[in-house]
Amino acid sequence: MNAYFPPTLLGPRPAQYAMRLTVGEHSARHIRRIVRSLLDEWELAELTDAVELGVTELVANVVRHVPDRRCELLVLRQEAGVRVEVTDGSRQLPAEPVDLPPESEGGRGLVLLDAVVDKWGVSSAAGGGKTVWFECRSGGEG
Repeated sequence: MNAYFPPTLLGPRPAQYAMRLTVGEHSARHIRRIVRSLLDEWELAELTDAVELGVTELVANVVRHVPDRRCELLVLRQEAGVRVEVTDGSRQLPAEPVDLPPESEGGRGLVLLDAVVDKWGVSSAAGGGKTVWFECRSGGEG
């Protein structure tokens, strides 16, 4: 993982965390540690498993599908939970989650994401590319 823009924390109790990076095969592990630390600080530890899985899947998709492997990660503290956004320069949209045959070797990431987060989606990013995002709410709100 080669960060080319330093991580930014805003405010006395951070409301967001943003990082630009070039991801590799082991980047998700480091990003999960950062997210876990943020969720602990924000007293949202109950969301850790879902958010870590979501971040892992979105970063893995950048590694697999974005030629330069560059992305921006944004973690936003919300009133009732957290929103995570991963923006990259690729215009290729992720495939919709579908039922896959057992022998399929790929395509399960968004199925898993859909199963563990409250909502997710894709939007166009400024200057081209896309943002894949998800939200997890605390206290079973959704």
